[in-house]
Amino acid sequence: MKQKLEILRSRCVPLPLDNVDTDQIIPARYLKETTREESFFGKHLFQDWRYRPDGTPNPDFVLNNPRYSGEILLAGRNFGSGSSREHAAWAVAGYGFRAVVASSFADIHKQNELNNFVLPVTVPQDFLDKLVALVQEHPETQVEIHLPHQTISVLHVPELQEHFEINAYKKHCFLHGLDDIDYLLTCKNLVEQWEAARG
Repeated sequence: MKQKLEILRSRCVPLPLDNVDTDQIIPARYLKETTREESFFGKHLFQDWRYRPDGTPNPDFVLNNPRYSGEILLAGRNFGSGSSREHAAWAVAGYGFRAVVASSFADIHKQNELNNFVLPVTVPQDFLDKLVALVQEHPETQVEIHLPHQTISVLHVPELQEHFEINAYKKHCFLHGLDDIDYLLTCKNLVEQWEAARG
C-alpha cells in the first residue's frame, strides 16, 4: 500500500523550464545502480544542476534556495522528455515531491510518475505562468491540489483555480493508496466468483 493522496496542500518549488529531459532529472550514470530505493535517486535529482563539478551545491539552483520548499514542483512544457527511464520518476518521488505541475508532460514520463505515486497535473500555460510568478514573488504561497474534484488552486487567491484531467483508474489508485498489484488483490474475490460461476 502506498500513501493515499486526496487533498495536497503545500508550498511549491518553481522550475519553469521547458523540455527538461530525464537525463537532466537523473543523469544516465546513475542508471547502473541496482537499488530501487527512491531515497537514493532522490539525493541525485537534478544532480548536474544542483551541484558544481567539485561537488559543492550550486547556490543559483532552485533546490538549493532556502526560500523555496514543498511537495509540489512547478515545471514548464514537455516535462520528462527524452529516454523512458523510470529512474526519473523514482528521483522525483524520492526527493519528496508528491505532485508535478506542468503545461505538458512527455507521455512515458507522465505514466511513470503515475505508477510511482507522483501526481502529474497538466494545466494551461497562462495559469502556470501566473502560478510560477506568484510563487517566485511570494514563496510562502500555499497551493491546494484537490484530487476528488480534480482542481488546483491557490488558497488565498480563490479565483486562481484550474481543473485537470486524470485517468479514472489512476485516480482511484491514488485515492486508495493502491499500486497495480494492490488493486488486483482487491479484485481477488470478484475473480474467484466469476471463475466459480463459469464452473
